[in-house]
Amino acid sequence: MFRSKNSKKKLDDLMAQLRPDLSRESLGVGPDFPGVAPNPLLSGDARKRNAELRTGALALGVLVEWREVNSSPRVVLMFDVETAGGISFRGVADEDLTITELTRLAPGQTLPVRYRPAVMDHYVALARDADPAHVRQLSDGIATRKRTATH
Repeated sequence: MFRSKNSKKKLDDLMAQLRPDLSRESLGVGPDFPGVAPNPLLSGDARKRNAELRTGALALGVLVEWREVNSSPRVVLMFDVETAGGISFRGVADEDLTITELTRLAPGQTLPVRYRPAVMDHYVALARDADPAHVRQLSDGIATRKRTATH
């Protein structure tokens, strides 16, 4: 069955109506954000996006807050993201976490994330595979750039 762009917009609007806490405004992203998929396993766009994010560019995200979507637990995490190139944006990650991972989340926590520089649609993913040395190097580079920008 083929779906038009209009029906996709209606689906996004329906998700925002069902879960106002997952609306673009509530997540702190602009109108270009495609929205949270009701079921990312059934969404071809979400599967493609997640595959691309696994190989995306590394950045650092400061956890702002999170919202549980279901009891899997599937959560939507909101980050203030800083890239190696100096770009800052609100990033949204749609993740399945273990209960242990969920209990360790704390606002203000800095975590490595991946994003798609060519797309810049606010989607990010936790970079669980990131090399700690590369993350440290990225963190040092961002800190150095911030120090030199303030002087």
